[in-house]
Amino acid sequence: MSITIDKKKEVVADLTKIFKDSKSVVFYKFHGFKMPETKAMRRKLRAEQIGATVARKTLMKRALSEAGITGELPALEGEIGMAYAVDLTAPAREVYSIQKTAKDSLEIVGGIFEGKFMSKEEMMVIASIPSQKTLYAQFVMLINSPIQRLAVGLDQIAKTKTV
Repeated sequence: MSITIDKKKEVVADLTKIFKDSKSVVFYKFHGFKMPETKAMRRKLRAEQIGATVARKTLMKRALSEAGITGELPALEGEIGMAYAVDLTAPAREVYSIQKTAKDSLEIVGGIFEGKFMSKEEMMVIASIPSQKTLYAQFVMLINSPIQRLAVGLDQIAKTKTV
């Protein structure tokens, strides 16, 4: 079913705004993804403050050219959706976690990271970066580890001296 020219202009304007405002966008192929899975995915993404949308590829490409993204656009073949957010790693990480359970019906095909097009492989590397909270926790544990070992060592020395 065809949509009107006004509606197409509105969709392109919305997509252009998304591409300009988001620091990270992930394009994913969702062929064979069932409706209940789609609803669950959107709920999970929304909980992480990640937007998700599907649009015609021609309109998406027109919006991408208007947004001024640099680099080479990854191949967008098949049914393509996109997840976007202000957080740099969240869209890739969350779509990748859903992809692991989706078994061949959801696949990352590329994306945009800080205004540049990224390939599938590059987006998979970005998806493997832990969240900021996890990185903070790892850093605190790294800092705390030597202090903790020193305390345990001093405790053992104190036990041997008092006996």
